[in-house]
Amino acid sequence: MKIRPLEPNDFDAISPVIDEWWGGRPVRGLLPRLFFEHFQTTSFALTDEQNLAGFLVGFRSQSFPSVGYVHFLGVRPDVRAKGYGRLLYEHFFSVASGLGCTEVRAITSPVNESSIRFHLRLGFRLLPGNGEVGGFPVSLGHGGSGQPRVLFSKQLASKP
Repeated sequence: MKIRPLEPNDFDAISPVIDEWWGGRPVRGLLPRLFFEHFQTTSFALTDEQNLAGFLVGFRSQSFPSVGYVHFLGVRPDVRAKGYGRLLYEHFFSVASGLGCTEVRAITSPVNESSIRFHLRLGFRLLPGNGEVGGFPVSLGHGGSGQPRVLFSKQLASKP
């Protein structure tokens, strides 16, 4: 397995399959080409023998420079449960820490219970919201009208 920076042409490989990777949920519009063009130093592709196995789109917050933010993490359905999502996140944690970040944040939809469980296993904590869906605190309208999101935060270990 090799982790490399995302490249603009990765958009052409990921965009057509992203809804399929999310079980048919329409998420394609949440990942425009700009992420592949402007966040290459903090966004990564995971490849196995030249095939894309997963990707992570993240960045350092301009508003809160001590915060790294993961916008998307995707692992090809046929290679899930092999630790690839964890591997990508750990790589991002290392890069974000090197940029001075002390915290990483992420969000997911409350219907994506496997994502919620995954983030909790990685040591993220649920942030309080202004509502609840499925027993999880959510930020109502965070993704737009009628689109609640579960918000996560993880403190990064201090460098010695």
